[in-house]
Amino acid sequence: MSEVKKIATRASYGNALVEIGKKHEDVVVLDADLAAATQTGIFKKEFPERHIDCGIAECNMVGIGAGLATTGKVPFVSTFAMFAAGRAFEQVRNSVGYPKLNVKIGATHGGISVGEDGATHQCCEDFALMRSIPGMVVASPSDDIEAKAMVEAAYEHVGPVYMRFGRLAVPVINDNPDYKFELGKGIVLREGKDVAIVANGLCVAASLEAAEKLAADGIEAKVINIHTIKPLDEELIIAAAKETGKVVTVEEHSIIGGLGGAVCECLSENAPVPVKRIGINDVFGESGPAAALLAKYGLDGEGIYKQVKAFV
Repeated sequence: MSEVKKIATRASYGNALVEIGKKHEDVVVLDADLAAATQTGIFKKEFPERHIDCGIAECNMVGIGAGLATTGKVPFVSTFAMFAAGRAFEQVRNSVGYPKLNVKIGATHGGISVGEDGATHQCCEDFALMRSIPGMVVASPSDDIEAKAMVEAAYEHVGPVYMRFGRLAVPVINDNPDYKFELGKGIVLREGKDVAIVANGLCVAASLEAAEKLAADGIEAKVINIHTIKPLDEELIIAAAKETGKVVTVEEHSIIGGLGGAVCECLSENAPVPVKRIGINDVFGESGPAAALLAKYGLDGEGIYKQVKAFV
């Protein structure tokens, strides 16, 4: 059996920026002294005149991005999720969100899969923070193909967009001719009648792995990729809840305020069913190899399988 191709979505981000930069001269990329880590260095090499290194000054970088947006440019502001959503929250809220400016935020190194950098850099609160900003689109791709499509869609969308990309190389799962990306529209990857697993980011591939294990036990799990947390595809989630009667959310984020929170808000008002939230359980991360951390926090295929089985 051939080995599954794995690519880090931060690399996908850098490559996608080059592609849209070739097509659109209004694209400008900003980073905060992290061009190598965020992979915006790929864009810098191709378009040095359209890349701005703002130094270790993330709040200022957001302000510069906002200013560029007022001149008709489409800025992609890039740094680690912890700094984009955390350190610069006020500037994102007041300088980008409040005036509804056309700024795109490329937040890399999200979640515990940042690994050895530890709890201070493992942002598991960014979905919750960005969801709370009126008008902000919040998205997290499952693989290389989806990440590239997301960057293109973010450019086409008029208004602020927050995209989270990962450090860890993840399996390419969307390499099929029927794949179609649309902001705000979830994708059913596997049909099932016993439980619906709703996931995003690297947890999508792990959820598919868990579904295979569940099938061996006679449990048919529907797997849905909700790459856009806001706006949420409520129609798809409500239909899945009514079809299966049980929903599990899986995310590399706190179970508070992210995908799990969004799904629970939706279902409590429209189709109340039992929901199990799988994610970071109101704790900080820790330093360690990414794969080991995902296993410890129950976010690998085996961990998701065990938790869903117990829930069903």
